[in-house]
Amino acid sequence: MVFRSKKDRYVNRLIVLSIILIGVSTLFPLFLDGINLTGTVVLMSIFLVTSVFILWVYYGVKYVFYDEYLYVKGGPFRSKIHYKDITQVAPTDDILTGYRILSSRDAIEIFYRTAILGSVKISPQNKDEFIDELIKRCPNIKVKT
Repeated sequence: MVFRSKKDRYVNRLIVLSIILIGVSTLFPLFLDGINLTGTVVLMSIFLVTSVFILWVYYGVKYVFYDEYLYVKGGPFRSKIHYKDITQVAPTDDILTGYRILSSRDAIEIFYRTAILGSVKISPQNKDEFIDELIKRCPNIKVKT
């Protein structure tokens, strides 16, 4: 079963603002005198690669239930969370700290034993259905509301 990440205006604005700031900082030197073709290509490449990376991470977020583990993917960032390691699920709106693969402030935090930072924050489109599926696969999980 596959769940896509919910997207909200706050994170959309954050992504657009990030791309604008990267664009201004990398493309501003093009308007100065003395930039040659090589410099132009390098600056344009930096802007395009960085922007594509941000958009890949943002639009590539999904959560997949497999038989033995939950697969959390966002761009190049991936986590396999074995169901036996999951201890707790709780709602959260703190999306600026910790390990997170999400695109909305309406998120949940999954705590598991093998996590480097203790948990991962995700934002499935249908949280209730996602949590119900997680409970089916992890019957001993604590769910905070």
